[in-house]
Amino acid sequence: MNENGGPMKENSTKFPAILLFLLVNFTLLSCEARKIPEMGLVDGRLRPCPESPNCVCSEYQGKPFVEPLYFDESGEQAWERAKRVLREIGGRIKIEENGYLRAVFTSKIFRFRDDVEMRLEADKRRIHVRSSSRIGYYDFGVNRKRVEKIRQAFK
Repeated sequence: MNENGGPMKENSTKFPAILLFLLVNFTLLSCEARKIPEMGLVDGRLRPCPESPNCVCSEYQGKPFVEPLYFDESGEQAWERAKRVLREIGGRIKIEENGYLRAVFTSKIFRFRDDVEMRLEADKRRIHVRSSSRIGYYDFGVNRKRVEKIRQAFK
């Protein structure tokens, strides 16, 4: 009821409009997240991260840097272990060829998709990793946390 004892019409019509606005925006974002960004190797290395803070990569120094995954066993064994870890923590491997792979992770609520790429460097006993969001500017540390989760499971 409003001040005069009558029904509150303004607020009752605002809520459905706001809800509809949010629903449309999240639907559009979800559709945008389905687009596959440019990925793959450039001059034999993973692509550098963009300027936005929603990506981490072990191939380049700077703020988005994360350590690569190090291993002691053969490159083939480590690569198999890395693939198993990706699948165990929810990744779906989409491409794998010649020591490179791309996996996709989908968030549970809004179905946003993030990409994880790996590159085996067997002679140096390491696997480089890159994790990036497809949409948005800031990821609240999700990609860095994902790489650390991969690292813990890889140990």
